[in-house]
Formats: sequence, structure tokens, C-alpha cells
Amino acid sequence: MAEQKHPRAYKNIIVLVSGGGTNLQALIDAQERGELGSGKITCVISSKPDAYALVRAKNAGIPSRVIQRKEYPDTAAYSAAMLEAFYEEYADLIVQAGFMTILDETICRAYPNKMINVHPALIPSFCGKGYYGLHVHEAALEKGVKVTGATVHFVNEICDGGPIILQKAVAVQQDDTPETLQRRVMEEAEWKILPEAVRLFCEDKIKVQGSKVLIQA
Repeated sequence: MAEQKHPRAYKNIIVLVSGGGTNLQALIDAQERGELGSGKITCVISSKPDAYALVRAKNAGIPSRVIQRKEYPDTAAYSAAMLEAFYEEYADLIVQAGFMTILDETICRAYPNKMINVHPALIPSFCGKGYYGLHVHEAALEKGVKVTGATVHFVNEICDGGPIILQKAVAVQQDDTPETLQRRVMEEAEWKILPEAVRLFCEDKIKVQGSKVLIQA
């Protein structure tokens, strides 16, 4: 494994993707505006070779890798390959941005409080196993909630269970469909709080105490 200790002026951000990459684009746009603090997206890793997120990375001049789940016999082997890639890329922060492949606990142990995920609901509502993509918004509408939103949290061994960094609420409209709600949650919450959480991390303004996150001014 590559040695990670070497001097540089910025923190390396590795973004994990599986699909269209809208949250990746939000991060790229924020970076171009100078809003990621001392962080820089240095690599995008996709679990699928045809993910449009790879096109977004290429257009932004960001190196990418494809590590397909089907090429590995089990989750442990796949996680080991991903971990090796993180070391090779000198990862300081790992961002799951629509990454739909399961990694095991070895990743969390190697990068404690250094991997974040954005979830399209206000955790602890509509989260955990089975709550992803449109399923989250379908559940919210079925329950009849008046407010939903998005959460950025650290990743640990529990699905959607890591310390919460930021949350933003979004009002539910009476005529919402899962698709319209999904879009509004992305536009009004996910694309705002994910880059902000990355900036706070890269500027060393996040402190974790147990299950709580303290943000320094």
C-alpha cells in the first residue's frame, strides 16, 4: 500500500459514484467557484463503467477509475480493492455521491470520520436498508410528511447511522410525485449541504464527539 504521509497544499477528495453524478456535479461546480476550501477533487471512482458521472469527471479534467463489483467474488474482496485505490490516491476525504455498492466495515475503520454520504431525507426518518433513490421519496409521500430534506453524515458500520454533519429541510407540496420531490430535495438541499460539508471538513472545522458533530465557526 502506498504511504499516505506527504506534504501538499490541499486535501485530496475522492468521490464515489454509480450513476448520473448530479451530486458530483454540485461538488465540481462548488470547486470551480472556490467553495471547497482547501479541498480538491483529485479522483472519481465509479462502480459502473457506463456511469454518466464519469463523463462529468472527464469534462472537468478530473482523473477517474472504474472498480466494478462484479469483478470481485464478495464484498470483502471488493472493499479491499477500493481501500487499495484510496491509499493509492492519497485520500483525505471520501465522498459517497450516489454510490450504490456496499462496502464493508474495513473502509470505515481505515478512514474513521473521513468518509461522508448524502442521504435524501432527514435522518433518522426514511433511512437504513432499502431506503435509497426514489424509494425514500415514495416512503415520505406515503407517510404524508409535510417536511423532508437531506442529510450529510459520516459513514460508519451502520447504514445511514454515522454522525450527522448537516441537514436541510424541504417542504413537501400536496401535488408532489416521488420524481418532483426528489428533484426539489436535490436542488434545495443535497446540492447545497454536500459541498458545504466538504468545505467544513477540508477547513478542519468539524469535530466529532461520540455520535455528535460540532462545527466550529
